[in-house]
Amino acid sequence: MKFVSCTHDRHAPAILAIFNEAILNSTALYDYHPRTPESMVNWFNAKEAGGFPVIGVESDAGELMGFASYGIFRAFPAYKYSVEHSVYVEKNHRGKGLGLLQMQRLIELAREQELHVMVGGIDAANAASIALHRKLGFEHAGTVRQAGFKFGRWLDLAYYQLILATPRVPVDG
Repeated sequence: MKFVSCTHDRHAPAILAIFNEAILNSTALYDYHPRTPESMVNWFNAKEAGGFPVIGVESDAGELMGFASYGIFRAFPAYKYSVEHSVYVEKNHRGKGLGLLQMQRLIELAREQELHVMVGGIDAANAASIALHRKLGFEHAGTVRQAGFKFGRWLDLAYYQLILATPRVPVDG
């Protein structure tokens, strides 16, 4: 197992498969329809334009077992030190601690980039993701009740945040 920086050319199909499995079978994503291969071009371009990492965990055979990233939290200048992250593990590799490893690496990268707040929007019924975030020091920052509707029911969206000791010298503008 090794960490890799994911690229469109090498990893887009595997990331797309992981996204689409989550869309169709879970409330990890509040999308209704599977994403298209073309959507991955824009997704990777947005990550690159923002200087945001896309990390993956590959097996020794080169199979992508999971990925994690972060991006814009809100598109206003004063939020430049805050990001919203996501972490996914391919269904056959869940329960092996890969989510924890990816999140630890993502937190390291956020510190290196001198960010201040990491935010995770988690379906409030996703006990495993909430437990993972709490284990890493994330705190509940609020819940938007009935924020989404999927699988015939209303979904509550819980926000968890981790405040980092960076940047050393924050600036306006």
